[in-house]
Amino acid sequence: MNWPPCRAGWPCCHTGSDTIKGWPHRTPDTGHRTPDTGHRTPDTGHPSPSPVFGLSPDWLLDGGRPLATATVLSHPEQLERLRSACPEAAPTAVLAGDPCYDRILDALPQRDAFRRALGVEPGRRLIVVSSTWAPRSLFGGEPGTDDLLPWLLSGLSAELPADEYRTVAVLHPNIWYGHGPGQVRAWLDNARRAGLDAIPPLDGWRQALIAADCVLGDHSSVTYYAASIGVPVLLGAFPQQDLDPLSPVAALGRTAPRLLRRGSLRAQIDQAVAAHDPGRFKELAEQTSSSPGESAALLRRLFYDLMDIPEPGHPALLDPLPLPPYRPARRTAPVRVLAGEVGVDPAEVAVVRYAVPDDGSDPSDTPAWVDSAHTLVDEETRDTGRLRIADIVVRYADADDPRLGPPAVWTAEALDRHPYCGLVAYVDGPDRCVVRTRAGELVRLSAAAGADGRADLCDPAAYASALHAWLASGRSLERAVPGITVRTGATAHRVAVEPLAP
Repeated sequence: MNWPPCRAGWPCCHTGSDTIKGWPHRTPDTGHRTPDTGHRTPDTGHPSPSPVFGLSPDWLLDGGRPLATATVLSHPEQLERLRSACPEAAPTAVLAGDPCYDRILDALPQRDAFRRALGVEPGRRLIVVSSTWAPRSLFGGEPGTDDLLPWLLSGLSAELPADEYRTVAVLHPNIWYGHGPGQVRAWLDNARRAGLDAIPPLDGWRQALIAADCVLGDHSSVTYYAASIGVPVLLGAFPQQDLDPLSPVAALGRTAPRLLRRGSLRAQIDQAVAAHDPGRFKELAEQTSSSPGESAALLRRLFYDLMDIPEPGHPALLDPLPLPPYRPARRTAPVRVLAGEVGVDPAEVAVVRYAVPDDGSDPSDTPAWVDSAHTLVDEETRDTGRLRIADIVVRYADADDPRLGPPAVWTAEALDRHPYCGLVAYVDGPDRCVVRTRAGELVRLSAAAGADGRADLCDPAAYASALHAWLASGRSLERAVPGITVRTGATAHRVAVEPLAP
């Protein structure tokens, strides 16, 4: 049989060392591996890191005797800490690898595919916000700074241009199930409407780590995994007092840069990415597993020995990480668009889009090239009052959605429903949309494929904004045909402008 991955879907090191009851006592086979038992500690309210979560007598002994006959570790450094913290349990230690880490390593070549699944095209950065479930975690907040997460989430939407950054959150399952999915979604509501995507708690988080350009994290295993595969890390919360100072995760806290409340959030992220040395966490990566790629074989051998039957002759294999479904960012909060003509022949328009903060304020930093601004609102917004003052109203649906009718029909009806907007856009594909102007002109906007033939993944509503700015400046639609170049950050999108019959 093939050894399956952990069906819980979350790294066992989130809860300390794995224990397997019923396994004969044995000494560790040096050179095998362990999940990091210093990844987190219970919050006792004391500054001391003792007892160490997963390694102390409180966790491993009953009446002075080991609860388990096998305690699975992933690296010899954990064995040394086990011998120090709970020598009575040391004879039960087995070094047997980390299947979660092995699956991540095997999937590293799929990074580009994972990025596209999250709607991240070349030239765009994926920012992952990761939190474990302790009171002093990023989600919990340090005492006296319990507004850390709201500050971070609002800063991400306010400072990061929508078409240049993509943000997702990876939250420990205990956050979801301790507070309830409804409560967590309520806490994240403003950020989600501004484009943040909350990765499901059991699936997809490994793929997000592999795809990430930067992880804003804490003392979680997820943050450690990110560092171990060379992803730039910024620590937004890190309660050093809650960790075993000898653990690799505590070493991460002494190595990785800290996210500061003062100064620009975007500047700190960009600096972390630009200054990152791929070898910065090399020693920590080496402590993630002493037997990378071997956990399936080691664990299967362990379990078949436990059953006292011979192993199958075929190789022990782990399931590969699946390709996640396509889930681009979706913003139902109003979007403020700054636009400017940066080229005339050929026509070239630059746009920078930001989710509008709850207070309705505009972005404070306006580039010198900007000569106009407008507001784009999703027709499915919760803030329906904004539809009355929107310059552009957008709808996302398949072209043959029977609820809406063909794009030409919906756009005509939408202009009637929203009499004060200048343009409506029906996004019916990842790289295209149909727009209708207030003058009744119907146009298909289609982005050219990349050099590799893959579809452009920029939100097509950005192309509608570029055309709106073009027309609002007094230029005719005819001058935009057969196409314009739309710039988002440093990326140029070639967009065909095709007039359609009304």
